[in-house]
Amino acid sequence: MKTYTLDQVQDELIGKIGTAERNLFEYELQMDLIGKAIKQTRQERNLTQEELGKLIGVQKAQISRLENNASNVTMDTLLRVFTALKAKVRLQVELANLNISIGQ
Repeated sequence: MKTYTLDQVQDELIGKIGTAERNLFEYELQMDLIGKAIKQTRQERNLTQEELGKLIGVQKAQISRLENNASNVTMDTLLRVFTALKAKVRLQVELANLNISIGQ
């Protein structure tokens, strides 16, 4: 029986690192994790979706969509949600000739 490493299985099922398929998978995974983290933190703060929505000026339905699929949200909305949840936010962009860090 042949054994495979986790990297080999991921490469076969998801795609090799750097491919469009792998990048899309990793992006969707990160967005799912962000949504779950928002939901968990909101619940830990004893806030309903409606209460969080009122804090940032959106409807309950938008909070629900964000928690279930964070990939269709603006950076502004995400920052307002994180601010309302009292989260520390850091954004870092690295390009060939530019390095930008934004912290809150």
